[in-house]
Amino acid sequence: MDGFVHLHVHSEYSLLDGACRIKQLVSKVKALGHSAVAITDHGCMYGAVEFYYEAKKQGIKPIIGCEVYVAPRTRFDKVHKLDSSPYHLILLCKNNEGYQNLIKLVSIGYTDGFYNKPRVDIEVLRKYSGGLIALSGCMAGEVSRNLINNDYEAAKKTALLYNEIFGQGNYYLEVQNHGIPEEEQILPYIYRLSRETGIPAAATNDAHYVEKDDAKMQRVLLSIQTNTTVDEPNGMGFNGSEFYIKSTEEMTELFKAFPSAVSNTVKIAEQCNVDFEFGVIKLPKFTVEGVSDNTEYFRKLCTDGMHKHYGKNPPKEVTDRLEYEFEVITKMGYVDYFLIVWDFIRYAKENDIPVGPGRGSGAGSIAAYCIGITGIDPIRYNLLFERFLNPERVSMPDFDIDFCYEGRQRVIDYVVRKYGNDRVAQIITFGTMAAKAAIRDVGRAMGMPYQVVDKVAKLIPFEPNITIEKALEMNNDLNGLYNGDIKIHELIDMAKKVEGMPRHASTHAAGVVIASAPVYEFVPVQKNEDSIVTQYTMTILESLGLLKMDFLGLRNLTVIRDCVNSITKNNPDFKIENIPLDDKGVYAMLSKGQSSGVFQFESAGMKQVLIRLMPESIEDLIAVISLYRPGPMESIPKYIRNRHNPKLITYKTPLLKNILDVTYGCIVYQEQVMEICRKLAGYSYGRADLVRRAMAKKKADVMEKERKSFIWGDKNPDGSINCLGAVANGVSEETANEIFDEMSGFASYAFNKSHAAAYAYLAYQTAYLKCHYYKEYTAALLTSVIDNTSKIIEYVNECESGGIEILGPDINESFEGFSAVGDGIRFALLAIKNLGSGVIREIISEREKSGKFKSFYDFCSKMQGKELNKRALENLIKCGAFDSLGLNRRQMTANYENILSDLSASEKNNVDGQIDFFSGISSKHSEPNIPYCEEFSYNELLMMEKDTVGMYISGNPLSPFVPYIKALKFPTASEIAENSKEGIKGFNDGDKVGLICMIQSKKIYTTRSNEEMCFLQAEDLTGIIEAVIFPKFYSAYKNMLNEGEILEIKGRLSLKENDDCKIIAEEINTAEKFLSECKKMKLFIKLMSTDSQSISKAMGIVQNMLGNSQIRMFFSDLNKITAPKNIDGVEISEKLLSALQNEFGYENIALK
Repeated sequence: MDGFVHLHVHSEYSLLDGACRIKQLVSKVKALGHSAVAITDHGCMYGAVEFYYEAKKQGIKPIIGCEVYVAPRTRFDKVHKLDSSPYHLILLCKNNEGYQNLIKLVSIGYTDGFYNKPRVDIEVLRKYSGGLIALSGCMAGEVSRNLINNDYEAAKKTALLYNEIFGQGNYYLEVQNHGIPEEEQILPYIYRLSRETGIPAAATNDAHYVEKDDAKMQRVLLSIQTNTTVDEPNGMGFNGSEFYIKSTEEMTELFKAFPSAVSNTVKIAEQCNVDFEFGVIKLPKFTVEGVSDNTEYFRKLCTDGMHKHYGKNPPKEVTDRLEYEFEVITKMGYVDYFLIVWDFIRYAKENDIPVGPGRGSGAGSIAAYCIGITGIDPIRYNLLFERFLNPERVSMPDFDIDFCYEGRQRVIDYVVRKYGNDRVAQIITFGTMAAKAAIRDVGRAMGMPYQVVDKVAKLIPFEPNITIEKALEMNNDLNGLYNGDIKIHELIDMAKKVEGMPRHASTHAAGVVIASAPVYEFVPVQKNEDSIVTQYTMTILESLGLLKMDFLGLRNLTVIRDCVNSITKNNPDFKIENIPLDDKGVYAMLSKGQSSGVFQFESAGMKQVLIRLMPESIEDLIAVISLYRPGPMESIPKYIRNRHNPKLITYKTPLLKNILDVTYGCIVYQEQVMEICRKLAGYSYGRADLVRRAMAKKKADVMEKERKSFIWGDKNPDGSINCLGAVANGVSEETANEIFDEMSGFASYAFNKSHAAAYAYLAYQTAYLKCHYYKEYTAALLTSVIDNTSKIIEYVNECESGGIEILGPDINESFEGFSAVGDGIRFALLAIKNLGSGVIREIISEREKSGKFKSFYDFCSKMQGKELNKRALENLIKCGAFDSLGLNRRQMTANYENILSDLSASEKNNVDGQIDFFSGISSKHSEPNIPYCEEFSYNELLMMEKDTVGMYISGNPLSPFVPYIKALKFPTASEIAENSKEGIKGFNDGDKVGLICMIQSKKIYTTRSNEEMCFLQAEDLTGIIEAVIFPKFYSAYKNMLNEGEILEIKGRLSLKENDDCKIIAEEINTAEKFLSECKKMKLFIKLMSTDSQSISKAMGIVQNMLGNSQIRMFFSDLNKITAPKNIDGVEISEKLLSALQNEFGYENIALK
């Protein structure tokens, strides 16, 4: 190696500080003629493996390192100011021992020493110094700080200490020159130190970006991190633009006074040789008591399960498939993997923790089905094992498991107990700056006006994996702004530079790694809150051979469990596994779009698809789940058309019929792509899966090679035939090309059928329960969303519209969760604020032990001394839980404190349960006489309910407005929120909407120009939506924006990525003005001209409510509007609209 090597480099993984993208970094050093480069991110090793891959790929030697923080005292000392400024130290791995020590040090920095930064100390540096080379660090290094403070002797002492720790030749004095006065001031002293101590110097450039002109991008990133603008000081100390990847010539010129400092970097690089081990599985050893041969044990589990599912004499297809899978699993070394998964699923089932039927491609394995890992028959649904595992697959298979969300942690705890606390960790994930977020973050950092940035961000389409570059190609308006406005041009160019960079690190919601030794022996770890988390992502962990799994918490499994428990109280023989999968009632319900609360089918767009499709089988549900996503969604009309008109189905070749007939001629599943490759061209399943992956990732070189093989076939090196090709199977070259093009276009969107089948099965179970056990299912559903008031309101509204009464909380009838009773559903005690599970269980226990509470006083007496506090009792009164006990809420509110005081005094004077020896009678107090007082007003009672349970129970102040809302075709808050997410017409960004709502809360904000604006939480009968009133309108409407006020808000929708929908208000009217305006409108009734009976009914209703508003009949069969004879006008009112809507349906009555 000649010249110079960069040994102090911060990649994009020095989050919002480093701006060196790994690929560009490696390309740059290669272009400069350097043979090696290091990565030394701040305190972490997030990018180490990704950097290693890229460097090897480009022929550059990777040097793995880290800029660690060293505690001024010990890593355990955490006193403000005294321990707030740790020293910087560069550590580089000489070999694999050094790598092992570095990951230990970095891990300890987070787990033991974290105090604002992850910190190590002298003790652990001594312990884990082997195989490492250390550089003394930048100006924040201990040596440099001592020199800046004019303490040469302290600097010398420090240098000698580190030289002793790492050994002569493994510690270097780091010299830097970025044109900063302090650096230039201490350089002569570092040279002097080197001469006096014999410790060599090494020159570095503290590289935070690749090119010199990237300095502004670095300032933008720092401004995003510190929430400042580029024009404000951020305290990070990056002056100038010298922190880039410099050439050998530049570095030689900078350090010509001490040339060995430059050449030493090459010497260091020559010593650094770390190799990662990829593809070698590091599974923990699975053990079970009494079993010495895991392979035979696995075979027995498979065989027993096969007989359980398929009978004593299973079909040959089943036995052959199981034997084939067993052979593949055994040869590839995954027996223990299957047993590890089987074991924790067994634990879950034995401990009544519901487990999902499967997730991902694992549902395609009959072995997994037989041993109970999955719950869906792969033979019945023609699922492919090879999509999950095949001999040609290089990466580990992946079982992702759904558990009841209440029991998920118990399963993880079991795994931790079995394998050891230090051998199980959660997994890191990085939030990246996507296109819209990059525009917004950069615009804010550059100090641009919000409205300008917002306008640009909104022109980026809502589309998966959208990039700014792609958006510029797709959107002419965006392109016009880019080319027509210098400031916007600069904004977009800068956003493109930071787009896709990691913004922050967090914990993956479900990922867990299980290792054969302490996790920190394989990868660096850190502490995120209370969880130990790997510093490498899932894909990196898999490549290193570690066992990674997703333990997912699925609310719907909890709902099914609770519903089944409720059903079996009256029907003990009911089993969810035994329900018929062809129930016509279920499919009829789904075909009407009545799928609220049904797993996977709740969204407004999905309901529309169900109505158009009218599903008749599980296969239809599997297909819809697969198609209802961006990309394949375009195939939904064709699928529905062919489903209803089978004559329209065509196949490019008869060979496709058996593959695509189940999806009516459409390619829907990844497995179909594999089957086409196999049956038309003669591919093995393993190769077909590799082709599918290449297509999905759009690997052009691989696809072009495979196109030739698909059409013409190819041979092995020894001349034997590898695959015949489609032409040899009777398919024309033109047709084969068309089929390959269709597969290529769809493969990146095609769905995994195994996953879709498992989820469709689960979705069907929820639909079945909703259809046949509506009350029990809805009660369980409501309990599952007890912390989500908007969802509770949505499901309660659906119940009431379906004739199911929601009964208020009752101290003698309610349970912890919602419960099905008689003709209704009883409100949950847990939904009441300030009432925890502990006191609820005490209430229920007391009820079961002593019978129902006879009075309010009886309740207070029996609960005296238990967990019940005054706030909880007050909320029970307010929500109406004691209404059935004789007193009204005002009486109880006025007297409960006196009752509690008397009971407390009585308890002090008497020992509970003893006899007063002087009187010879019980000391128990008699019930006091509570004087009558008039109940609170209706509106006061409603507000009490709202305050205590988050919603109105016995009524709603907005109820009188419902007929008007329906007649005006105004959307509800929940419809706006749901439809805007789906991009349904009329609910896109900027579309006009109107809403009748009550102001729940308001927040006033003063702008930079010292003008007031307002944010409202606007609530209607279905949910809450935010309304934003900008200064232009706020001054006109501020006097009517009071909490509890009923208003009409008109405005435009504002949709932002990763944010809830908002209404930008443009007009606000009081309830009185709204009703007044309604009375001036025309009333339209839609009927058939031939339906004389309905016409007569309509006239009968309106003749009793005559007034001055015009009325019109719209005859839909004639497409004609006419005024009825002998009726000049009607009085538009709640009563009239309700009567007409109840008789003819909401959709047939309109106000315009």
